[in-house]
Amino acid sequence: MEQLLAWTDELSVGIEEIDRQHMELVTLLNELHVAITEHRASSACLAILDKLIEYTRVHFTVEESLFRILDYPGYGPHRQEHEKLIEQIVGFQQKLKNENGNVTFELLHFLRGWLTHHILGTDKAYVPFLLSKGVQRKLSSKAFWKFW
Repeated sequence: MEQLLAWTDELSVGIEEIDRQHMELVTLLNELHVAITEHRASSACLAILDKLIEYTRVHFTVEESLFRILDYPGYGPHRQEHEKLIEQIVGFQQKLKNENGNVTFELLHFLRGWLTHHILGTDKAYVPFLLSKGVQRKLSSKAFWKFW
């Protein structure tokens, strides 16, 4: 089955841990796409959407923690983008649960568009700053955790 969003080098920000997290978001989005395409029960689709939302929160927390620790000047606007997305998808989630609705292709396309735009624009913009502050492109677990 065709993927909704394929991971490509273009989506890579060049920092292994962030890319790994972005790949997981792409994987979850594709799982949701498959579930909808295969007409799985709305409860199955909502369970995948729940996982996608939770992992998105985890990813945003990692990014925002790095920004705070390294004093990234774009932290405020970047965080606002994160908060707006979480608010939007939680709104979709609640509406679906309250109305016993189905996750739709419209929601999938919204999430795909948001994720690609965010990675290619907002996320790639912070990479030079993080690298200038000593973040390594490939982090060992010790190097990553030294920031915490």
